[in-house]
Amino acid sequence: MTFEFDIFAHFLMPVLIFLSRVADVGLGTIRLIFITKGMKKLAPLVGFFEMLVWVLAMGVVMKNLNNPISYIAYAGGFAAGSYIGILLAEKMALGKVLLRVLIVKNCQDLLEELQHEGYGFTVVDGSGAKGPVKIVFSVIKKKDLKKVVDFIDKHHPRAFYSVGDVGSVREGIFPTKYPTSFYRASLPYRLFRKGK
Repeated sequence: MTFEFDIFAHFLMPVLIFLSRVADVGLGTIRLIFITKGMKKLAPLVGFFEMLVWVLAMGVVMKNLNNPISYIAYAGGFAAGSYIGILLAEKMALGKVLLRVLIVKNCQDLLEELQHEGYGFTVVDGSGAKGPVKIVFSVIKKKDLKKVVDFIDKHHPRAFYSVGDVGSVREGIFPTKYPTSFYRASLPYRLFRKGK
C-alpha cells in the first residue's frame, strides 16, 4: 500500500502536473495569437480552458507542497509548454504578413511569377546605399511565406527582404486555391472574358 502511494506521489503526480502545465501554457500562447489576430470569439474560449487547466494544476501542487518533484514538474511543464506553444503558433500560421523586398536590378521576372501565382504586390522606386533599387511590397498569408521567399531566392538570391505582421487588411489580391493559369484554362473564366 505504501509502495503504491509513493509511486503515485513521486512519479504519477509530477507527470500529471507537468502535462497539465504544458497544456496550460500552450493554450496561453494560442490565446495570445488569437488576441493579436483579432479573433474575438476564439480567444475567450481558449482562455477559459487555459485557466481551468491552470487551476487544476495549481490545486494539485498546493496539495503536495512537501514534494519538491512537484515544483520541478511545474517549472518544467511551463518551459516545455512555452516551446510547444511556439511550435503550434508556427504550424498554425494564422493571419497575414507584409513582405518588403529590395532588389537592385530588374525584378520583372519575380513580379511575373508572383502575378502568375495570384499574389498582389506594389512596386516603388527607391534609392539605397549602392544606388537605385526596386521595393516590392506584398501582403500575403503567413502560410504562403515560405513559398514566396522561395520565389525571391530563385530569382534574386542576394535580395534583402523583411517580414512584418499585419493586424488587418481591407482589400487585396490573394491567391485562390488554384493558380491563375488554371482559371485561364477553365470554361467559366473564358466565358467571363468573352462577355466583357
